[in-house]
Amino acid sequence: MDSLGYDSPGYDELQPIAGPEEYPNALRDVLGKTDEEIAAMIDARFQQLFYGDPSSEAIYYEHGEDQAYILDIYHWDVRSEGIGLGMIIALQLNKREEYDRLWRYAEAELKRTSGPGAGYFESSCDTPVGPLPCFDPFGQQQLAMALIFAHNRWGSDSGDIDYEANALELLEVMRYKEAQNGGVIEEVTNVFDAETKLVFDFPHTASAGVTRPSIEMPAYYELWAQATGDTFWSEAAASARAHWQRAAHPTTGLMPERATFEGEPVFGSHTFDSEAYRTSLNMALDHIWFGVDPWQVEEANRLLSFFSAKGIYTYGTSYLLEGGTLDYARDGALIVMNGVTGLMATNADRAAYIEAAWAQALSVGQPRYYPGILNLLSLLVLSGQFRVY
Repeated sequence: MDSLGYDSPGYDELQPIAGPEEYPNALRDVLGKTDEEIAAMIDARFQQLFYGDPSSEAIYYEHGEDQAYILDIYHWDVRSEGIGLGMIIALQLNKREEYDRLWRYAEAELKRTSGPGAGYFESSCDTPVGPLPCFDPFGQQQLAMALIFAHNRWGSDSGDIDYEANALELLEVMRYKEAQNGGVIEEVTNVFDAETKLVFDFPHTASAGVTRPSIEMPAYYELWAQATGDTFWSEAAASARAHWQRAAHPTTGLMPERATFEGEPVFGSHTFDSEAYRTSLNMALDHIWFGVDPWQVEEANRLLSFFSAKGIYTYGTSYLLEGGTLDYARDGALIVMNGVTGLMATNADRAAYIEAAWAQALSVGQPRYYPGILNLLSLLVLSGQFRVY
């Protein structure tokens, strides 16, 4: 029994993890781009997002002597999601200074240090009634994966940050928060449901039986199973894949923003909209790293067939799951995520979606955070540079 009064799972050290032997490079092999062209594009987009004009281009801002944060410009707040994805980008591009600055900010400013939520990172989450304070499971998961990768890429004894210890602590918090608290205190729960192994919409009793397809990340869980030896995580990966199949519309392939554990859309979040876009990113990582679910290729083909029927260059932003258009505007975030879907698909026009992601310029002005960060992530995936470390 540890000092918190529960049986520790024994997450004492991280074991080696392994991804695939090769990573597909669709930008080179489908579009014919050279390695030099790809490197230049990725660097240009990194420089704009991290060091561009702070009033119209950048989303990364230095804070004090050794910290930095990613700002959600549209909502004008700092979210664990943005910090975590920023760390993932910095890790993949071997930008350790930027990575460490982001982590120091997360620890100093977002990490709850007392109360029943101790160990969770505070954020703001979009809900049917607007943004609300939350412990966003998506952000917690990005942070945990980024820390494991950092330990493997840079080591945990070569600087002032112990990536390994921080990763193990966060994995344990997400898995065992209720045990740490001696039960459900002030309605705070684990991130993962102990029975179904699915992720709660929020780690709160109000989210019982509800998740978001876009926060289920089986590729990460498979790596966590390798890193810890805990079979819970491989079971969570299988549960996440099965949930995607239940939640996706059988004809359009569209996912709702929120769904019950049984896969039924939750009213108020029952449409395909911006938060659901990133499900394609999660699915692509699982397909590239592990490739164990043929349904994912079928799903990618369904999605692109749907958008092709709407018009590759004219489809809108949000839809009813059955396919009715709710917003005819274009959204760069969806364009780049459909490019990632093209990496999984076998449809004849998949190259057009990958080309559209390559050609999609970074947004400027107020709405640049979400489409911008997904833009750069899409290029890393499509060039085979979103890798397991």
